[in-house]
Amino acid sequence: MTLRTDFETLKLAEVRPNVLLLTLNRPEVRNALNTKMGEELREIFVPLKFTPGSLRAIVITGAGDKAFCAGGDLKERHGMTDESWRLQHAIFEEAYYAVMDSSVPVIAAINGAAYAGGAELALACDFIYAARNARFALTEVSIGIMPGGGGTQNLPRAVGERRAKELILSAQPWTAEEAYAWGMVNKLCDPEVLLNDTLDAAERIAGNAPISVRQAKKSIHYGMQTDLATGLIFEVQAYDRMISTEDRREGIRAFNEKRKPNFQGR
Repeated sequence: MTLRTDFETLKLAEVRPNVLLLTLNRPEVRNALNTKMGEELREIFVPLKFTPGSLRAIVITGAGDKAFCAGGDLKERHGMTDESWRLQHAIFEEAYYAVMDSSVPVIAAINGAAYAGGAELALACDFIYAARNARFALTEVSIGIMPGGGGTQNLPRAVGERRAKELILSAQPWTAEEAYAWGMVNKLCDPEVLLNDTLDAAERIAGNAPISVRQAKKSIHYGMQTDLATGLIFEVQAYDRMISTEDRREGIRAFNEKRKPNFQGR
């Protein structure tokens, strides 16, 4: 697929081969989510469920050094009618679900505060690298709403039901170190190397057979939603998809010829 680059709230750049760096680009408001950002995220991610094109990995981060994303833009939301609120939230839901459904692996690089919808966006990604000074919070119940971008589902799957209840119901923030200890964050990085470390991880993923990566991601994600026996059936069906691919043949040839494989995604 061909992505346009003239977005209002996002910056896009292919900074490594087949790796897209997506930067939430509203640093003047700590990259808060407004309607336009939701629309632009939706535009990018909805097609990626079925038409990833040449993309093999995506990194999401925030502009500046203060915040990944401070959550929903409450100034924009001030005075919204109930109907306007519902319509805006539907955009956010569609965008976040599309991130979760992306066939291309998505890694969050959390460079600062990830609060409310920002924490939910991070949790919607496949895994998270975070700066040591990053902080997280799901603060929605403190302003009369609740997490609605997957937070009540993704957080307990990452840290356990009891921990998630404590964090969501108290609306209290937690540190990157705590997130790492609980299994929500995969790696802690010094702020100055966070983005490079995350891009290195994305590049390693992008160097593998793209159909294999997509099928393995799908098998893990959907298998975790069901019982073990059903998950194993799904895994075998996902595996069978690769037997007839040129990439499977190329991988075996490259191994025997002691060279790096040249995967084409077919």
